[in-house]
Amino acid sequence: MRKIKMSQKMEKRLIIFSFTIIPLVLLLTFSYYPLVKMFQYSMTDWNGYSPNSSFVGIDNYRTVLTNPAYFTVFKTSMYYFIATFFQLGLALLFATILSFKVKFANFWKGILFFPYLLNGVAIGFIFLYFYKGGGTLDTVLTGLGLESQIRLWLGDRSINNISLAFTSIWRYTGFNFLIFLGAIQSVNPEVYEAAEIDGANRWDEFLYIILPSIRNIIFLNIILGVSGSLSVFDIPYIMTGGSNGTTTFVIQTIDTAFKYNKVGLASAMAIILLMIVVVVTAIQRLATREKGA
Repeated sequence: MRKIKMSQKMEKRLIIFSFTIIPLVLLLTFSYYPLVKMFQYSMTDWNGYSPNSSFVGIDNYRTVLTNPAYFTVFKTSMYYFIATFFQLGLALLFATILSFKVKFANFWKGILFFPYLLNGVAIGFIFLYFYKGGGTLDTVLTGLGLESQIRLWLGDRSINNISLAFTSIWRYTGFNFLIFLGAIQSVNPEVYEAAEIDGANRWDEFLYIILPSIRNIIFLNIILGVSGSLSVFDIPYIMTGGSNGTTTFVIQTIDTAFKYNKVGLASAMAIILLMIVVVVTAIQRLATREKGA
């Protein structure tokens, strides 16, 4: 019996080890090893193809942080940062409404979540047609008698980043909506019933039951939105190529690496972006912990 128990324990340990080692090896190979190599490249002037490179220390980091051409593109991220709060507000609104009894609730849930299922490239081409001259948006404005409001939606510097940010709102609202809806539906229904008996209306339920119950989820979505606004890439890259003042930090990093063959400098830019996201995440965790306390 003792031998059988020992063999069973060994089998369990072997299974656990087998199911753990494979994802661990993949994680080290495709995540941590490239990160270490990227940090090494950031200390050199490697151009991406030459077998030789020179050690430059922190010169690349100094260049990124002091040269406005590299760091000021973060101004573009402000449009997406502001759009994040509109996106979260809409997601929370729809999640709250659809958490109550609404006709065709599943249909509306599908409509809201569907844009998130689309590929970023497809969304870029959809909105290229939406914004182009004589396209969908111009046709709608003409039909409403608002021809004077028609603009070069992607060509006018005063509005092109707003147009791109709206595209981002359309794409990601469904993702945040799903997270909020799941959090709201996890609240005990008896709490709502007790509130209704006490005469609470829907606004009271939202303010005193829903918001306190999903506080941590709201913080989570905020940090995801902030991180996403700093690392926007596919939508502006596909729709404008980063031209006309729509360049984001990630587009600038990729152009630096592959267009100008400055892989060392681009690696330093990527490390700086990683550090910013880590700092923002740490602040969010501290804030969440304090709120929880």
